[in-house]
Amino acid sequence: MKILNNCFHFKGDLPCRPHKKYGVHCNDCDHFIPIDKRILIIKLGAAGDVIRTTPILHKLRAEFPKAQITWLTDSPLFIPKKYVNTILDWNEKNVIWLQNREFDLLVNFDKDSHALALAENIKAVQKKGYLPDEFGKCRPADMDAEHKWQTGLWDDLCMQNLKSYPKEIFEMFGYEFMGEKYILDLPESDKKFDLSDGKKIIGLNTGCGTRWLTRLWGDDNWIEISNKLYDKGFVPLLLGGSIEHEMNTKIAANSKASYLGYFGMKDFLNLMNKCDLVVTSVTMAMHIAIGYKKKLVLLNNIFNKHEFELYGLGTILEPADKTCLGCYKNTCEIECMSTISPDLIFDTIEQLLGT
Repeated sequence: MKILNNCFHFKGDLPCRPHKKYGVHCNDCDHFIPIDKRILIIKLGAAGDVIRTTPILHKLRAEFPKAQITWLTDSPLFIPKKYVNTILDWNEKNVIWLQNREFDLLVNFDKDSHALALAENIKAVQKKGYLPDEFGKCRPADMDAEHKWQTGLWDDLCMQNLKSYPKEIFEMFGYEFMGEKYILDLPESDKKFDLSDGKKIIGLNTGCGTRWLTRLWGDDNWIEISNKLYDKGFVPLLLGGSIEHEMNTKIAANSKASYLGYFGMKDFLNLMNKCDLVVTSVTMAMHIAIGYKKKLVLLNNIFNKHEFELYGLGTILEPADKTCLGCYKNTCEIECMSTISPDLIFDTIEQLLGT
């Protein structure tokens, strides 16, 4: 019996869908869909970076509509199922499987040592992105990745960079970025969030995780903007995870903000999707907001603002004194974020919403 293992339907270990539905075999099947290119993407984390890497899928699917695309990641929830055939979480089983595969194109966007080592060991006709050098350190696989690699090495080059992250990602493939949007699925959730009563919901993402705590805006500021939003007819909704729970509980107790608690990621995504606008520092939440096409007020102090592609959805607000932007400090005696006033943020919200 003829076997067509280069068909999208063929599984190798189980009956394929056409066989189950019509009883056909490979030699008499009219449902053959050939795989013309095998592509592996390695982008493990962070979650926000995974989300803002998804625009490249527009280009890959347009250029290779019959490609079998596999994506290895630490954040499988953020990989769009419509565009990626196989989504793999990083674990021993999947790593072993990949090491015994062969691809036409492998692109590794990760600089972590384990990602570099895996990219080196997997067989592929063409490799792009990052690979290990003779000392096991990160190097660009070719000149297309040189710019992105260099801006990650030197702070001065990073702050001089005028290219957005998606543009740099496209260039690593040798493509031109044409404004392709984030692709972010909305998972099903059992939670029913009904908050607005016809009012616009303003998501206030108060935290920034545990790294670069200089991104924090301060409890008193969140309290003030919450009260101002509520008094003007908005619903201020505090957002965050377990790390922000204590802070958000305190802010809610001292303001007119709503706080529903913290949730698993699927529920958090659905809660964010309820918002009309999100105020946040540079975090995963900003990329979720962009993915769901929400209006955005982005508070930035330590990063080069040019790396952020907002697609016309929002405004970036920075401290008045910009002499030390891009410091990448975790603590600092200068609380520069406090110079971004609640009044400025409120005025920006009204401008973005057209109220």
